[in-house]
Amino acid sequence: MKIYTRTGDKGSTGVIGGRVRKDDLQVEAYGTVDELNSFVGVAMAGMDKTKFADLLEDLLNIQHELFDCGSDLAILDKAKREYKVTADMSEKLEALIDKYDAETPDITRFILPGGSASSAALHVCRTVCRRAERRVVTLAERQDINEHVRTYLNRLSDLFFTIARTANFREGQTDVEYARSAEVFRRKSGR
Repeated sequence: MKIYTRTGDKGSTGVIGGRVRKDDLQVEAYGTVDELNSFVGVAMAGMDKTKFADLLEDLLNIQHELFDCGSDLAILDKAKREYKVTADMSEKLEALIDKYDAETPDITRFILPGGSASSAALHVCRTVCRRAERRVVTLAERQDINEHVRTYLNRLSDLFFTIARTANFREGQTDVEYARSAEVFRRKSGR
């Protein structure tokens, strides 16, 4: 199989059910999800395989789910294929958020992205995920989409925030509070 097809040389690309311009909102949405997936790979490549074994396993699963998100966003004609992303995928992310949040100390203010290299890379994932979510919101104004993708991306950005803090905690780094932040987070219950 050849990698190049020459079918996109005039500025269009194939989606499930037809062709669209390469600068179409649909391509921008699933392209940003693809970009996010690449940044997840970069974050994983820099993580200690022993210290972060559980996170690496969860992130690998997320990479597969991001491909599912991109696939669902690439559907032009719903009759061509069933959606892959379901509500239970977001529920699983919520469980992961709760699991990793329990490991980290309380915060009450916004924090600056950074600390350890792993945490910084995960914060990049968080911000690219937020951009992907914005692209999906814009796309949903124009055409029908799998609404579960939008919810999934919203939860996923929260998970990236949480695991970035977990990475700092495991690396012995303290989150740096934004100096001019008001108190915006509530303390965790039971602490």
